[in-house]
Amino acid sequence: MKPAEALDSSVLTQVQTPSPTVGFDEAFVLHHRAVFCTAYALVRDAGLAEDVTQEVFLRLHSHQREAPVGELLRPWLLRVAINVAHNTNRTRMRAAVREEEFAQEAVGATGGATTPLDVDYERRREIEEARRALAKIDEPMRSCLILKQQGLSYKEIASAVSVNESYVGSLIARGRKEFVRVYGKIGGGHR
Repeated sequence: MKPAEALDSSVLTQVQTPSPTVGFDEAFVLHHRAVFCTAYALVRDAGLAEDVTQEVFLRLHSHQREAPVGELLRPWLLRVAINVAHNTNRTRMRAAVREEEFAQEAVGATGGATTPLDVDYERRREIEEARRALAKIDEPMRSCLILKQQGLSYKEIASAVSVNESYVGSLIARGRKEFVRVYGKIGGGHR
C-alpha cells in the first residue's frame, strides 16, 4: 500500500468511526441527578421524582438502540423526564380534585372550626394552585421555566425543549409573566 493510500484509508476510518456511545450504567451515573432534579421540579415530591427517574431510565434501557448518543442523550433524557412527570402530575391532579371535594364535604360536617389539619390543607391547596397555574402555561414556556429553575443553561434548555437557543430567554420571561397572571386569577395572588 502506498503512503497516500494508507493516509486515505486512515482518514476514511476516522471519519466513519461513530461517536463514542455511553453504556447504560455510565449514562445512569452521568445523568441521574439532572433527571431527578428535573422530575422533582415538576412533581415536587422526592418519592415521585425517584419514580419518574426510574421510569426514564427504564425507557432508556428498553430503547437503547433508538436513544441518541453523545451530547444529545441528556436532552433526550430530560424530555422523557418532563413527559413522564407531566403524566404523573395529571394523575395527581385528578386525585387532588377528589380529595378537595371530600375535604369540603368534611369541613361542612364539622361546622368550620380551624384545626392544624385545616392549616395543612390550606398550604397544600396553595401548592396545588401554583401547580395548576404552572399547568396552564403553554409549552415550551412551562418547560423552559422549570428547567431554568433547575439551573440548566440556555443551551441545555434549548436542546431539551427543541427550540432555538436565542429564543429561550424570551420563553422564560414570557412564562414568568404568564405564571404571575394565571396564579393571580386562580387565587394565589390575594393571600
